[in-house]
Amino acid sequence: MELVAPAGPVYQAGTLSGNPLTVAAGQATLDQLDDGVYQRLEAAGQRMADLIGGAAAEAVVPVTVNRVGSMLTPFFTGSPVTDYDSAKASDTARFGRWFHRMLDHGVSLPPSQFEALFVSAAHTPGVLDELAVALTGSFSGG
Repeated sequence: MELVAPAGPVYQAGTLSGNPLTVAAGQATLDQLDDGVYQRLEAAGQRMADLIGGAAAEAVVPVTVNRVGSMLTPFFTGSPVTDYDSAKASDTARFGRWFHRMLDHGVSLPPSQFEALFVSAAHTPGVLDELAVALTGSFSGG
């Protein structure tokens, strides 16, 4: 800890880091979670990845969806994305156009292909059904 500011040269900060109210709220939230929440998040993450991949395949647009649990990223490439170099090889301009089409349909995605989507407990099956509708035709138009 001697290396962390103000004693040392390493600056550490984060939104609400160490705020006692935030820590209490976070702990109260964690106390409410059970295995069922994580199982639903896993299923929702898989469904979202399948919906995105399926819509892209239907439009014959090469998209690779990388997913770990409820965190995923669609890359506009037909090749595996395993590191920064393979991520950079994806079509970021096409991602940008897709991002704006999704936004026009009420779906807010991270604006960069190098960011991840996070599925939450608020993403119910009904919300994912709405995503499926918004994805229809979203990969068309280049």
